[in-house]
Amino acid sequence: MDGSLDAATLASLPDPAVVVDSHGRVTHCTTLAARLLHTTAGDVIGRPAADVVPLADESGQDWWKFAMPLDGDPARYPRIPQQDLILTTAGGGTRPVMLTAARIPGENGTLAHLVVLLRRAEVRQRLDAARSDLVSTVSHEIRSPLTSVKGFVKTLLAKWDRFDDDQKRQMLATVNEDADRVTRLLGELLDVSRIDAGRLQLRRQMVDVRVIAERVADRLSTAGEHHDIQVGFSSDFPHLYADPDKIEQVLTNLTENALKYGAGRTTIRGWCDDERATVVVSDEGGGIPQQYLGQIFTKFFRRAGERRTGTGLGLYITKGIIEAHGGRIWATSMPGEGANMHFTLPLGGLELAGIDVGRRP
Repeated sequence: MDGSLDAATLASLPDPAVVVDSHGRVTHCTTLAARLLHTTAGDVIGRPAADVVPLADESGQDWWKFAMPLDGDPARYPRIPQQDLILTTAGGGTRPVMLTAARIPGENGTLAHLVVLLRRAEVRQRLDAARSDLVSTVSHEIRSPLTSVKGFVKTLLAKWDRFDDDQKRQMLATVNEDADRVTRLLGELLDVSRIDAGRLQLRRQMVDVRVIAERVADRLSTAGEHHDIQVGFSSDFPHLYADPDKIEQVLTNLTENALKYGAGRTTIRGWCDDERATVVVSDEGGGIPQQYLGQIFTKFFRRAGERRTGTGLGLYITKGIIEAHGGRIWATSMPGEGANMHFTLPLGGLELAGIDVGRRP
């Protein structure tokens, strides 16, 4: 092999790589590439690349024939830009891949090698599917309250004098609730984008999580139906260095989730040990099936057969907030014994921000 294409260099590449000579035969196949092709390097060396690395576009056209990658001038067209293709493996299965390639010239300037890099595309497909779900969900969730707002406002403008004050007040209250719903949705979308980008901002200060929990319990216990929400924290539960608004958002999401899917009494408990503070939100409902415990904090998760309500982003945002604080969140449940949503937060104060609390001015 040409010294510029030594095996060690190819093996260090993060993506599967196959090297093809000017006659279209494979001269090198990395371990990652052999694994991707469901074969071994020894089985493909010397064979036609079109046979051992069969690639096609979405319409089924053979990429080696229609793209003619071996015919390009390596001086004028040294690189083949990224393309989405379908790879057929040795076992007959197919999988999406993202291909890029480089034409390496020989001493006379003609093509000596074509280095083909194949990257698995399943992750990107899942991201595309998630974005599609997000657009679909947002469209549905925004359309409903905006339709309501538009309808009530149009009716009031057209028939204002036909309604008494109580009717007007009720219609305007509905408009106000729907406007709040849209505001909450837009806030969720901003949180998701910041979490995904790793740019969720925290405005930390020393906070009393017990007081925040009691405030959330008081608000939700009297909202609409009266709910039985109890708060119990250990006497030694300390103040924590955290963003009070974000912690209230977490406790609100978890408590609303317990009220929505659980039953009986909802309890918010907190205690601490030498390393961390722990808070648990529990309900007395039917619990969460074991196969779902590891999935409920993902975007758009819903149990099989569950009717679509809300955006499905609340628990994902909750997880992002807790992890941004340096904590951890998880769920436990036993059938018929309710669900428990646990999260931890690190102990400590300003020293968590790198501030020497022992230093005197």
